[in-house]
Amino acid sequence: MPTTSHAFQAELSYLVPDGKRPVQYAFEPPPGEPWESGHFEARSVLLGDARTLPGDTSIDCEGFERRDAPTALGNYHDADEVRRVYYPELESLAISVTGGHRAYVFDHLVRERAHDAGRLNFGRSTRGQTAAPNGRVHTDYTEQSGRRRLELVLSDAQPAGPIERYCIINIWRSLRGPVLDTPLAVCDARSVGSDDLIEADVRYPRRTGEIHLARYSPSHRWWYYSALDRHEALVFKQYDSQRDGVARFVPHAAFSHPHAPAGALPRISIEARCLVVYRD
Repeated sequence: MPTTSHAFQAELSYLVPDGKRPVQYAFEPPPGEPWESGHFEARSVLLGDARTLPGDTSIDCEGFERRDAPTALGNYHDADEVRRVYYPELESLAISVTGGHRAYVFDHLVRERAHDAGRLNFGRSTRGQTAAPNGRVHTDYTEQSGRRRLELVLSDAQPAGPIERYCIINIWRSLRGPVLDTPLAVCDARSVGSDDLIEADVRYPRRTGEIHLARYSPSHRWWYYSALDRHEALVFKQYDSQRDGVARFVPHAAFSHPHAPAGALPRISIEARCLVVYRD
């Protein structure tokens, strides 16, 4: 568990399972439909500062790690510049972190909390444009959607041989100096049981994806990196095809920092998802 000398209580939003499959919309839902179904509850958890750990964390052990990784990215609102400048940087970083053979960044999203808006976003997950920080505890992939993503990414870039192992990682970075008001919390994958993860649909205009939402467990061990800055990258596991011996799913969520200083600038961050192939 996080050490109490460097830890504090904060609230995270968990799903309360009711036997029905949750649904979220990534676009304006049809008339009469809510942005999301299901019941959620705020649970107080102990959050530790991973900077205080005596050693480094690992992408394959805890499921996350921090890297010093300065970027040359300038205009993050220009999707073409992000793909041209930022994607190659992230693909090199992904290979360095995972030890994989090839890496393919396949999407990104800028998140920004407006000065006059609530701190967190519940029930709206809009990819492809600026969105608010996501406060639901979730993972971006399941067994099924992880396999499907491999097919989608490699449909135009088939490897030379069979793929024995692959994973999907998220690379998260601040775009406005140290994040103080709504940081990202990540859960040690070793503390997450398979029964803690609930499959849910995410409906897009032309397809339906699948993610995990999470039910609360007192076993969950939560961490964040204090004042994560622009020159740093938080890399964490979203899915791994290897079923044993490595971290596979890392639940994560934004949270309102109870000790954020008054007047802290609203968070602006960019997240990108990357498929890593270990051998082909």
